[in-house]
Amino acid sequence: MINRPEYLNTLISWKDRQLIKILTGIRRSGKSTLFKLFQDYLLAEGISENQIISLNMEDPDNNELLDWKKLYDFINSKLLADRKNYVFIDEIQNVPAFQRAADGLFIKYNVDLYLTGSNSYIQSGQWATMLSGRYIEIHIFPLSFKEYVSAYPFRDTKEAMYRSYLENSSFPYTMTMKNDQNWETNLVRDYLGGIYSTIILKDVIENKDIREPAKLERVIKYMADNIGNLSSIKKISDTLTADGFKIYPQTIESYLEGFIDSYILYQADRYDIKGKKLLKTQSKYYLVDLGLRYFLLGDRTIDTGRMLENVIYLELLRRNRKVYVGKVDFPGNTGDVQKEIDFVTEGLNGTEYYQIAETVLDKKTLERELASLKAVKDHNPKYLLTLDYMPDTSHDGIKQINALEWLLEPQNP
Repeated sequence: MINRPEYLNTLISWKDRQLIKILTGIRRSGKSTLFKLFQDYLLAEGISENQIISLNMEDPDNNELLDWKKLYDFINSKLLADRKNYVFIDEIQNVPAFQRAADGLFIKYNVDLYLTGSNSYIQSGQWATMLSGRYIEIHIFPLSFKEYVSAYPFRDTKEAMYRSYLENSSFPYTMTMKNDQNWETNLVRDYLGGIYSTIILKDVIENKDIREPAKLERVIKYMADNIGNLSSIKKISDTLTADGFKIYPQTIESYLEGFIDSYILYQADRYDIKGKKLLKTQSKYYLVDLGLRYFLLGDRTIDTGRMLENVIYLELLRRNRKVYVGKVDFPGNTGDVQKEIDFVTEGLNGTEYYQIAETVLDKKTLERELASLKAVKDHNPKYLLTLDYMPDTSHDGIKQINALEWLLEPQNP
């Protein structure tokens, strides 16, 4: 198993607190493995095996427990009256009215309850409605670059590991698909194909009751080809219609909701820095895993700067930041000029600004990337992340950092 200390430490910090712990995230991101890591921790801390109850509701052996009352009665019969019991239920969304079983277990003084849910049947808002706020949601992503490097099976350079991270996927199980000093690319693609089919067929088509799956697939391929580009629902509809796929805006909106609900796609809204408000027009979208992009589109040329942007976006989410696309205006020769800052983030450490570029060795490119950050007149931290290898430097207070080194640094608390 790949050690995932940040997530494990989060679970440890919530242990024995009177809240239901819910792990969410795309299928195969490692939620069940994280449960196993946490259970190993409990055993090492002196918790006995019969204090741990673990069920996977996708296991056919547990089909009889898909009735919420039978599930509750079964777990209740296993509880030790004089000790704390740690109850783990994988894929709880497969149990209709599961919240009734969860509520019943939650009110017991000797139960610490942990759940996972991965598909679009249950989302954050629904958790709140079903469980009345008595829970903490811990969102699980596929491997970060730092986790990937820690488990990388070959001796290689950071640059080579980064290329592999993009092409061979960040899903944990793909780390087993190696042969001597090479990746078994066909196995990786087949594995990603299984994840993709499950998400599209089970988590989107089924839950959204979609009748034209070919159009749905055309939309996700378009989104994969346009990561990091500002998009609007109308623009997507117009582009695909011009390409021969007549898809109405309301259909595009439903499809995007399905992708976001299934955690295959993430949306970053635009934020007006001066007005300090979210903008309703245009957003950027990012894939949960860039290996999926290679699966969907093959080795088609893409702006590698946007792929880096995708990686940084997900890492900022992992570091518990709220992430927006920044809009900033500054005076030009013919009036205000509107510029974009790749990411404006908010978190416990306050506001931070990030500009992402593959390289800024060209002077004009450097000036262009710095211009947006310099237009922001507050004193919050500003960063320029690139793949250039050069000593960390500062441009009038803007820190330029190598992106791979930044990805490998310890996470902020």
